[in-house]
Amino acid sequence: MSQQAVVVAVGMVAFGILVNFSIHKIEEGHVGVYYRGGALLSSTTLQTDEVKNVPCGTSGGVMIYFDRIEVVNKLDSMSVYDIVKNYTADYDKTLIYNKVHHELNQFCSVHNLQEVYIDLFDQIDENLKSALQRDLVAMAPGLVVQAVRVTKPKIPEQIRKNYELMEGERTKLLISIEKQRVVEKEAETERKKAIIEAEKVASVSKIQWEQKITEKESQKRISEIEDQTHLAKEKARSDAEFYHASKQAEANKLKLTKEYLEYMKYESLVKNTKIYFGNSIPNMFVDPLTPAKSESTVVQQDNKDTKQKM
Repeated sequence: MSQQAVVVAVGMVAFGILVNFSIHKIEEGHVGVYYRGGALLSSTTLQTDEVKNVPCGTSGGVMIYFDRIEVVNKLDSMSVYDIVKNYTADYDKTLIYNKVHHELNQFCSVHNLQEVYIDLFDQIDENLKSALQRDLVAMAPGLVVQAVRVTKPKIPEQIRKNYELMEGERTKLLISIEKQRVVEKEAETERKKAIIEAEKVASVSKIQWEQKITEKESQKRISEIEDQTHLAKEKARSDAEFYHASKQAEANKLKLTKEYLEYMKYESLVKNTKIYFGNSIPNMFVDPLTPAKSESTVVQQDNKDTKQKM
């Protein structure tokens, strides 16, 4: 190999080494800034942060520790230059880490252990996010907190065991309450079934009773109609009889004259041939112009008529 070729090869290797060391690798989720000759350059990328082992004292004096707090943030590329210029490249220490410590201690100092560990724990991340973002708007525009995730804090062992016992008892109580609810629900279901069945029976009974009432009313109506019909017939018959009697009475009234009564009297006497008048005949049967017959003549005549009848 010629000397010139050796020089070229060495130059290429040196160039490759130089290029390799001139390339900077920034891990995903981080922001990178560059300095050239001691001056900060404006070319940037993104960054996120994580805060660990944050101590926090409750209002009751119990010291607890938050093992890990993740602050997911987004740094606008147009704001990187100003933020790094104002807070250095370690801006996250001032704006994120220190702020997380401060806000958590503020929260714990006004709440007791029960509230921090149990009652209000689900509100810590949202409260911390709001507090961080409120300060960043004023101090570092362009740095936006997207989310905060807070792990369950570490508490003294004895207290933790007590909470576990309490949680166990609470679980038992919840199970007991749930069983009671199930029993009550079943009882309520049975009660509703009984009510529905009773209402059904009552409804059927009511329908049957109404049917009986309707039948009785129908029979009553039929009886009333029959009575009215019978009454009408009787009235008609009575009216007819009354009319006949009235007419008969009127006829009889017309007959009850002196002459008619005298005639009826004579007719009755004539029909009775057994009548014996003695030695004389009543003047009413004797024509004044006809001489009177003797008794014997009358008797003989009567005997003759009797024989003829025989």
